[in-house]
Amino acid sequence: MSRRTRVRGAAVAVAAAGAAVAAQPATAATDGPRFLAPADLPPHPSSEWFAGPVTSGQPDPLPLCVGEALPSTSAHRVFRTDYDTGALQVTVVERSTQRAKAFAALVREKLDACSETVMEEQPDITATQKYYGRVAVEDGAYVYGVHTESTWGASDINLFSVGRDGTAVTVVQWGQMGGYDGAPVAGFKKTTATAVRKLK
Repeated sequence: MSRRTRVRGAAVAVAAAGAAVAAQPATAATDGPRFLAPADLPPHPSSEWFAGPVTSGQPDPLPLCVGEALPSTSAHRVFRTDYDTGALQVTVVERSTQRAKAFAALVREKLDACSETVMEEQPDITATQKYYGRVAVEDGAYVYGVHTESTWGASDINLFSVGRDGTAVTVVQWGQMGGYDGAPVAGFKKTTATAVRKLK
């Protein structure tokens, strides 16, 4: 999949990826950190959330900006609604706390440069971003918003967070078509805190 396709469909790609598993019951991880449940996500005004199984490896498509940083040892879970809103959680367990700190810092670097990277690589995309601050949970989590708008009229908003507890790091993405005014920042921060607490 080209980078252009990933950018253009950034907000809805996770929803599309979840469609194939929507009919299956969500399966809990039997080993390692726990993952978010549908009820942990910011409520959607018109739909339930549906969860795919926890799956080993990198998600496909890779999430905007942070995807290339995700190692093959990742595990992920895709969430979708009946509408244009989707979510993704990716968790990585490193061999040491120091390696986990370094990985979390790398993800933050990718998010800090997200809008700039998108526009450098895709001249027909205008991107802006906001930093929504630190969530005080375990070893800390950080929340970002990224809005992309294309010359052909597509407008997507994504929220991202990266958090760590010891050797485990989790990245959460929420996305839908639209702008910042439709982003549930407070609810997403609660989701992020829950995701990090579940790393134990």
